[in-house]
Amino acid sequence: MSPDNRSAGAESFESRSAEATESRGEDLVDRLEPGDVVLLEGDLAAGKTTLVRGLVRALGGNEGDVSSPTFVLLQSYRCDRGSITTVHHVDLYRLGEEISDLREIGIEEVLSDPTAVIAVEWPKDVLATWIPGDARVWRVAITTADDDSRKIEIQPPP
Repeated sequence: MSPDNRSAGAESFESRSAEATESRGEDLVDRLEPGDVVLLEGDLAAGKTTLVRGLVRALGGNEGDVSSPTFVLLQSYRCDRGSITTVHHVDLYRLGEEISDLREIGIEEVLSDPTAVIAVEWPKDVLATWIPGDARVWRVAITTADDDSRKIEIQPPP
């Protein structure tokens, strides 16, 4: 599963299993810093939460705690690897595009946590107004192919 080099540092991988998708999350951890934001896009059941499970495991958190935050909107997982102490896992699928919607889930506090990585499923355009200007933003797109494999595209921060 070697990356295909794409423009501006983007990488593309194929995944044929949940374990391979988790492995992409684990690999990404080596490049993450506290305060980074990972925007996860993809259809329902594409593997966004599965990739977050790999992030949490590689950061020393309990991967068994990771589940889709679709109904609770925000889950936080304690980690013990290096300077990243928490992964905040946010799901904006059920929220609208209003700033008040993001305020209700405490997005300000989450995005200002200096020792966390924030993984956001179903990012909304309005989220850009809340992301600190100095935050590094990663974009991960997961698409499902007809054979049920996944294409994972990772766009690093500029």
